[in-house]
Amino acid sequence: MTNEIVTIQPGELTFLFELKKQSSCSLQLVNNMDFDVAFKVKTTSPKKYCVRPNTGVLPPQSTCDVTVTMQAQKEAPSDMQCKDKFLVQSVMVPAGTAAKDITPDMFNKESGKIYEEHKLRVVYVSPVQTTSPEPQSLEDGSTVKDSVDNESQSVSVDNVVLKDPSELKAKLSEAMAAISNLTEERNAVLRQKQQLQQEMAVVKRMHQGRTKMGFSFLFVCFIGLVGIVVGYFFHS
Repeated sequence: MTNEIVTIQPGELTFLFELKKQSSCSLQLVNNMDFDVAFKVKTTSPKKYCVRPNTGVLPPQSTCDVTVTMQAQKEAPSDMQCKDKFLVQSVMVPAGTAAKDITPDMFNKESGKIYEEHKLRVVYVSPVQTTSPEPQSLEDGSTVKDSVDNESQSVSVDNVVLKDPSELKAKLSEAMAAISNLTEERNAVLRQKQQLQQEMAVVKRMHQGRTKMGFSFLFVCFIGLVGIVVGYFFHS
């Protein structure tokens, strides 16, 4: 069991330091006692930091969160080292004491008071620096980057670079139209081929009919000539 009147977590104030930007961190005060405790937060640089709340009363076995905000700074300290300090004072007060009843005299170090103080240092932390990986070298001396800006990405189709989806859609429509025209032309050629085949079939049938007619006439003439010759021999 701790002997501290008030436990403070964390044990130091850590700020993310960025030029011209505010930064905040939090402290949690825990009253470990069975009586009310008044607290007060002080700093060596009151114009640089804003503490809310900077005073208050902790009921027995209760907690309080304190937010400390560092104002935007125009210059960074040397080696990011900060010499600012905070002091958290706590003292036993009568039950029912409100925050408005707190006075500076309550935190005077006098005999007979149940008093405690904690000194906290300030730590600055630099924001994490993100560096993009260097381009990878290829054998031909060209480079390849791991990441590409979305706005600069393009799609290559048949050696045509398309940076706009609408342009890709237009090219696709043109291709579909060309395919449709080729299909119509192919159908037209097939129809002409069928018509030509039909015409050739008609001509072939006509030619076969004429051949049969010629053959019958010659056969009749031949029979007639044979009949004349036979008759001549009979009469002789």
